[in-house]
Amino acid sequence: MDLIYLEEIDSTNKYAKENIDKIPDGTIVFTDNQTAGRGRLNRKWMFTGRDNIYASMILKPSDTMVEVYSNLTQLLCLTLCQTFEEYGVSPKIKWPNDIQINGKKISGILAEAVTADRKLKGIILGFGINLNTSKEVLEKIDQPATSLNIEIGKNIDKKEFLEKLTSKFCLLYNKFIEDGFLLIREEYKKRANFLKKEVTVRLPDKDICGIAEDITENGALKLLDKDNNEQILLIGDIL
Repeated sequence: MDLIYLEEIDSTNKYAKENIDKIPDGTIVFTDNQTAGRGRLNRKWMFTGRDNIYASMILKPSDTMVEVYSNLTQLLCLTLCQTFEEYGVSPKIKWPNDIQINGKKISGILAEAVTADRKLKGIILGFGINLNTSKEVLEKIDQPATSLNIEIGKNIDKKEFLEKLTSKFCLLYNKFIEDGFLLIREEYKKRANFLKKEVTVRLPDKDICGIAEDITENGALKLLDKDNNEQILLIGDIL
């Protein structure tokens, strides 16, 4: 993958969308200072320092939207976990694509599809990673959060981390497009911290509570709700 470095930008996802025609397939745009990032479901986003990763991966698998493309966030989530594991930590996934260590968030992903004239121009996977963050900054975040430097007791080389991540992603990408989520399902489930537990899932119009029974072959959450009805959720976030 090619890397495009920007010293400062309002949003790497916004930059990628505005320049989608000029940016080659398989490029990562990253910056030291993102001034106007945003999270999933319009959550508040906070800048945590220049030594962390604020990046967007641009993928152009075809000009037609295919179901498996919606699972690319889960592929990135898994390869992020595998990269963290190289540093001796045990990351867990909070469905669909937040990563936690010891119950504290360390990374999140925001995916966006860019279309024009009914054709897919590209998929943008925006991701943020707390690599080198102070405890003082983490305490200002509106949810429990951690950083890799705090977990292992030393600072992390940002470019080295990105190279490890992209290598793992590229290794699986082509086969994933062919085989779908089933290719990574078991590895994803191994790192899921919510299965067989009672959870609350936030949907655009309501919250649903129940037992997280399984992850389906296409990456959906199988939930047994309080009325003993099985719910198959393709969107939403576990709270």
